[in-house]
Amino acid sequence: MAKEFSRSQRVGQEMQKEIAIILQREIKDPRIGMATVSGVELSRDLAYGKVFVTFLNISHEEHESDMVQEGIKALNEASGYIRSLLGKAMRLRILPELTFSYDSSLVDGMRMSNLVSNVIRDDAKRRADADDKEEK
Repeated sequence: MAKEFSRSQRVGQEMQKEIAIILQREIKDPRIGMATVSGVELSRDLAYGKVFVTFLNISHEEHESDMVQEGIKALNEASGYIRSLLGKAMRLRILPELTFSYDSSLVDGMRMSNLVSNVIRDDAKRRADADDKEEK
């Protein structure tokens, strides 16, 4: 029976769940706000981990880059505390060094979805206008 997932992937999935819980319940920094953990990539030896986060409370695009940078900075400053809480939640011999990165895929996906919805709505409007002209 072949392995479907490597150990680093399985540990990464579990770390994603635990870090999401820690960010939701334990971290009270207002710069972080509503952060969602979208993925964790671990090195093969589990010594280093890259945590991808998305911030849900960002609404204005002109402030997005500043707020994202502040949130990532706050998370990287709190990485030692998050790592200690993670050590209590998971029994691992080696706890990885955590670095946080912004994952814009969720925001990009929502933007593309809105663009497609707008195109479909505009197309339906054009068809309705064309049908009205044909009837007259």
